Amino acid sequence: MTVGALTRRVAALMASLAFLATAASAHAACAVGAPGATVSVDAGGTGRPFLLRRPAGLAAGQPAPLLILLHGSGGEGGRMLADSKLEATAERHGFLVAAPTAAIPAGKGFAWNIPGVPTVTGKIPDASDADDVAYLAALVDGLVAQGCVEPGRVYVTGLSGGGRMASWLGCVASDRYAAIAPVVGLRAGNPRPDKPHEPDPATCQPRRPMPVIAFAGDKDTTNPTQGGGAGYWQYTMHAAEQRWAALNGCQAPPTTQWVAPSVYEERYSGCRDNADVVGRMTVGGGHVWLADNDALWAFVSRYRRDGR
Repeated sequence: MTVGALTRRVAALMASLAFLATAASAHAACAVGAPGATVSVDAGGTGRPFLLRRPAGLAAGQPAPLLILLHGSGGEGGRMLADSKLEATAERHGFLVAAPTAAIPAGKGFAWNIPGVPTVTGKIPDASDADDVAYLAALVDGLVAQGCVEPGRVYVTGLSGGGRMASWLGCVASDRYAAIAPVVGLRAGNPRPDKPHEPDPATCQPRRPMPVIAFAGDKDTTNPTQGGGAGYWQYTMHAAEQRWAALNGCQAPPTTQWVAPSVYEERYSGCRDNADVVGRMTVGGGHVWLADNDALWAFVSRYRRDGR
């Protein structure tokens, strides 16, 4: 090899190393908020802010898993973040929490846009309402682009209407979210028009298996676990679990066990991609945030979406 050729090869190698170093530096440049703080952030240029909690224990600039927390109908992100106590859970386990606010007015707060499903005010969202699937995608993509979030480790939870929105994301955006954890809000698509006590298969067709852990109380009179109530809540929680188990190709018979003195768990396993479906029922529990936050995180954090 001539001296000139060797010089050119060394120069090319140095340029490649410089590019990789620059790319790594850019990827590790998360500067959104501050460790141990909760701040307001714009969601990917949408003009709709959300609250973001970065745990204090993360290394500077280190991408981390993200849990999106969706408030219930008539609520907003700040109150939901306080009520759920997920900031403390994030500090213990080292993940980010994003608490956005919906855009459709509902009472003293807001409701999420689930296409074709009336909000608690009776309004069916139309083209004038914000596309919340796109809004939440912009939230995620903005944090990923800034090096704050591992793109394969994004999870969604939510209370009531937020749980229904989390369920909807599992149906229509399974390539973006690694697992869902609805609280008093598990659905598996809209009720069938002709048989409202069954989920409509046409309204929930995820591209990939979606791991699910759902929390509910057997005394919930708003979203009764036995079905009934509002038009979007005609089928039972058990029917929703069974539908997700079928979608995930779960083969093992469901098992039931007590996991706490007043909490039992029904689990569907033997599923494609190990995407289990779990329902946790609190005996005597009502329409409130009754999730075991540590159990929620232990379940969803087992999963990741790669290749996005």
